[in-house]
Amino acid sequence: MNDLLSLLVLGLASAAIYAVAASGLVVTYTTSGIFNFAHGAVAMVSAFVYWQLSSPDAWGLPVPVALVLTLFVFAPGLGWGIDRLLMRRLHDASPMIRIVVPIGLLVALIQVATVIWPPGELTASVPLFFAGRSVELGGVVIEYHQLVVFAAAIAVAIGLRILLYGTRIGVAMRAVVDSRELAALNGVSPDRVSGLAWALGCSLAALAGILVAPILKLDQTQLTLLVINAYAVAMVGRLRSLPMAAVGAVILGLSREAASRYDESLPFWITKDTVPALMLFVVLLVVPQEKASVFRDQPDRSSVPDPSWRTVVLGCIGLVVAALVVPAVFEGRTLDAVGYGMALSIVALSLVPLTGFAGQISLAPLAFAGIGAVVMYRWGSDGNPLALVAVVALCAAVGALVALPALRLKGLYLALSTFAFALFCEKAVFPNVDEFSQGDASYERLHLGPWTAASDRSYLVLLTVAFVVLALGVTALRRGPMGRRLQAMKDSPAACATMGLDLTALKLEVFALSAAIAGLGGALLGGWRGKLGTEQFSLLAGALPGLPLVLLTVVGGIAAVSGALVGGLALAMFPEIAEAVPALANLMTVLPGLAGISLAANPDGAVAQTVAQVGAAIERLRGQAPPRDTGPARALALLAPAAPSMVPERIAVGASAAGVDLAAVDDETGLAWGRCRVDP
Repeated sequence: MNDLLSLLVLGLASAAIYAVAASGLVVTYTTSGIFNFAHGAVAMVSAFVYWQLSSPDAWGLPVPVALVLTLFVFAPGLGWGIDRLLMRRLHDASPMIRIVVPIGLLVALIQVATVIWPPGELTASVPLFFAGRSVELGGVVIEYHQLVVFAAAIAVAIGLRILLYGTRIGVAMRAVVDSRELAALNGVSPDRVSGLAWALGCSLAALAGILVAPILKLDQTQLTLLVINAYAVAMVGRLRSLPMAAVGAVILGLSREAASRYDESLPFWITKDTVPALMLFVVLLVVPQEKASVFRDQPDRSSVPDPSWRTVVLGCIGLVVAALVVPAVFEGRTLDAVGYGMALSIVALSLVPLTGFAGQISLAPLAFAGIGAVVMYRWGSDGNPLALVAVVALCAAVGALVALPALRLKGLYLALSTFAFALFCEKAVFPNVDEFSQGDASYERLHLGPWTAASDRSYLVLLTVAFVVLALGVTALRRGPMGRRLQAMKDSPAACATMGLDLTALKLEVFALSAAIAGLGGALLGGWRGKLGTEQFSLLAGALPGLPLVLLTVVGGIAAVSGALVGGLALAMFPEIAEAVPALANLMTVLPGLAGISLAANPDGAVAQTVAQVGAAIERLRGQAPPRDTGPARALALLAPAAPSMVPERIAVGASAAGVDLAAVDDETGLAWGRCRVDP
């Protein structure tokens, strides 16, 4: 009985924290339509700010003062700034940009926190509220901190209920949820309401971070991931219902505590760390998608580059030549980073057909790469190239299996499902593969008979040739029938289904293809590095986590082979630039997140923008410059209807109408139709 009561108390304490965090997610989503992937990072940064203000090792302010400054000054200001500078620009953005920009903010906040509070130099902890004081209930000791958590959750629930249903601003917030345009016609400022909602949502995130910080040590990744567990809670209420989110919080809190207590009796893949990912995946499949997210999403109008075969072939030849030259110029860490970047570019290339061509959002390319590395470790760690066939086949099968239950998902729901899969692989699959969890899985370089890629130069050329072959294949796919079907599905799935296109088979094919490419990249990465482990394939932890790879690939141009190359090489080279130029160390740390945020202004990516600017400059130098209104403005002008022959304000009335030819008026208003005209 005591064990059951103890499980209930601890589970409900966790549930209270999840409920507070999920409330902030619901508030921000319902008023802006943007899912705040950075919610956990906001909680983490706020917890560090609270420590900075209150700790005797830092500024040493009284705890009540630190709480007020964190919850009512810093967090609301951060939320208002996020909405003012970023989120208001995303109302008409494509689903991909609405997802990637908040992820960029997530990565940027984590990286900024590591710069301000370096993990290796700072050992910080937040004490429990009323530490050492407790009460006993039925033989179970309940700490005062847990009582504070319960009280905070109850206060948040009551306060939100009063705010949303008992105040004018709450009515305005709910009106903006239903229709921003209609609310604006009734005198409500949607931007002001959205700013207030983001300020409130970030304050709730800060409260969750402060409540959970005493349970963990202050660590950028752990704190962020713990609050990310609230994603599943918020999805129980479809990001709309606060009471259902509270129900989801109770389910998650009790489930995690039960998994923690009875882990020895459960399968290896069910632990307290995997329960949130499993719950998120199940909820996404069971709970119907919010209709607004299905029918109100803006279409993805990002351009898909179509370079000539001559350009592609010349670029591939130049890349292979560069791979032959680089080892003669660079060595040591720099050469290692270049090889690492080429392997990551292969993984990033898997996103080009899946996301760039087909519009299917995936946050799990490194998870499939990790599966490929595990398969290679099992069957080809001795350098047998035949194991690559097994890698491609198994990764393609896993990709199709992951896509199968997610076929009806799109946009945000699809992104969250792949996020849950990547988190599950990181917490359950990779740690249970022998030495892989410790980073000691060893690989030999590929060899075939007397030939071997033992030297760095030969293996770098091998990686480059693999990338080139895959790039040519992706380009051929882009120009072939399947590429046209993928782009049609991206533009309008409903129209494709109406025309008889089998979208189910097409999605399975492109997911399998993407997973196979990513798995091949992970297997080849093992030969370059010599040893691999979970750290190389995690979402947020490690030196080169997975989410920044997705960000930089989108920044480079998610629909272009060159974008994958830029994304992989940039992610690998940033730490080397920081090492070579210490003055740029902090900038290189934060740059991947900032690059993701920049997509709010440039959704087509850096490569496409650079090519367009260079092309325009060349045309101007040749004296063949197009008119200054080229680009989006010109395209809109070409698509816009012709100006009307007359407007109501210019119709002559009264005495001024005398002598005016009324034929144009009749034609414009339709009065000329059916009129009997008698010849004189």
